[in-house]
Amino acid sequence: MALDDFLLNLLVDPVDHQALLYVANAELLVNPRRKVAYRVDENIAVLLPDEAVELSDDDLARYQADPNARLTGPR
Repeated sequence: MALDDFLLNLLVDPVDHQALLYVANAELLVNPRRKVAYRVDENIAVLLPDEAVELSDDDLARYQADPNARLTGPR
């Protein structure tokens, strides 16, 4: 199940306060500027900086190329 659109429009990175890339297939919220990903557990975004996972350049490119990925944050 995907995160709700209303929630996605509110979510930003807790560190740089910018939009994230929501990759539903991987259940991740990705910050391409910081090259980190936050997990989504049972439709709950875990936006704790200490729990962010560093991404390799290859993983980041793969997530950015996902045609179903979308940006979060206010529009």
